[in-house]
Amino acid sequence: MTDVLLVEDDPLLREATQLSLERYGYQVRTAADGHAGLARFRECAPDVALLDVMLPRLDGVSVVRRIREVSRLPVLMLSARTDPVDVVLGLEAGADDYLTKPYDIPVLVARIRAALRRTTDFAEPVAYEAETLLRFGDLTVDTASMDIHRSGRLLELTPTERRLVLEFAAEPGVVLSRTTLLERVWDYACGGDPRVVDVHVQRLRAKIGHGRIVTVRGFGYKLAL
Repeated sequence: MTDVLLVEDDPLLREATQLSLERYGYQVRTAADGHAGLARFRECAPDVALLDVMLPRLDGVSVVRRIREVSRLPVLMLSARTDPVDVVLGLEAGADDYLTKPYDIPVLVARIRAALRRTTDFAEPVAYEAETLLRFGDLTVDTASMDIHRSGRLLELTPTERRLVLEFAAEPGVVLSRTTLLERVWDYACGGDPRVVDVHVQRLRAKIGHGRIVTVRGFGYKLAL
């Protein structure tokens, strides 16, 4: 059974979301503030975390930063705030997704499943041979083990960042639109916020080299050969 950590200070919303997710078969553990959420994270080792942004004692952005210090756990931010700055702050802190309130439970479940699929993909490497290695300058991508090295050093990437690298490496030099990346990496076949792509690409550039992913204005991004 998938273990979900839900950190939400609104008691009515917390209970309603917990009951709804449990109907979908999830085991849900809850906390009402940031400090309690971190304690539950350490106790339960959940499979995915849902964090409200505006939490008492320790806000959601600070919580996700603490989690990222020790774990690649998929994290979804939940917030009534829709300002682009808030979205960027959440994603830059290490969140994998950002969902605005009020949200539909089926949409939330779909986002959880998408995050878990990405994590599961990287947790189950298969047997591979040498030809699975792709090289782009100082960057080496192993399409089987999902390991990515830069100048011989293994990079610490989140599941979403790894998925992005693999999409770019599969079609080097080809421009991939934000819509295409949303569909392939985040499984948003019916739309999504393109700012999610922009923020994750910027974070990825800082790790694999700013010149490795090229912006093609008006179209999208491509991996430099």
